Amino acid sequence: MTGQAISPELREWIVTQLAAGHSIPSLRASMRDAGWHADVAEKALAEFEPALVASPVAAAPPARTAMPGPDLSSAPLYIDAGDRRVQVLQTMVHPRVVVFGDLLSEEECEGLILGARQRLARSLTVETKTGGEALNVDRTSDGMFFERGENAVVARVEQRIATLLRWPLEFGEGLQILRYSPGAQYRPHYDYFDPAEPGTPTILRRGGQRVATLVMYLQEPEQGGATTFPDVGLEVAPKRGTGVFFSYERPDPATRTLHGGAPVLMGEKWVATKWLREREFT
Repeated sequence: MTGQAISPELREWIVTQLAAGHSIPSLRASMRDAGWHADVAEKALAEFEPALVASPVAAAPPARTAMPGPDLSSAPLYIDAGDRRVQVLQTMVHPRVVVFGDLLSEEECEGLILGARQRLARSLTVETKTGGEALNVDRTSDGMFFERGENAVVARVEQRIATLLRWPLEFGEGLQILRYSPGAQYRPHYDYFDPAEPGTPTILRRGGQRVATLVMYLQEPEQGGATTFPDVGLEVAPKRGTGVFFSYERPDPATRTLHGGAPVLMGEKWVATKWLREREFT
């Protein structure tokens, strides 16, 4: 006996995740990361696989043509980001992922942490059912937002991002700083706003859809804390000064941008996240 039961709450969670567009393999990975035994997870997911196969597949939203991203046409090892030479460490086509090295300096990492430390609160997520924000059991970090250009360090980093990703600075949300203590994580999710949710039109008024994400590591934990892409088996280690960029040309699971923050096992992980919108964010 495993001691783990398939409860109504677990079934409700699976239904909710499938309705949000998550795949059976990604749910399997999420359950594994959360400590569910493989046999219990398989039994629970097996209840839903026949219905998933039988359900009609909705047409995917059209892909955008103009997207943020670095110029990789010449397969560069380094990219001039205006005030800093940034390394290209890893790339993936589908999903579109680029891992940057030496994106931030030690001093910039420390400056962002110092400016954020006194303003941390339990992280919220955008609530697409209402258009507001809410606590989410899948996200157990502490965080805060800097206003765009709030101080010299933030302004310098934001301009660098705009140059590196060839996307207007004004199209970016404010820089979010997150702290993950031991045991904290962010279970796999998508960053775009689900068009089927009733609160999404309210959210989109401020700058349209999110089209890309850049996660920058400010402090690396001693163990754990990787950024994971369950659908493609990719894990990016949270090395200080490094950043992982990924884009999603339409709000659809077909972009394969399901991602999460694996639990921190020892130490603290600090990250800065920049979300990019399709037009000016106000």
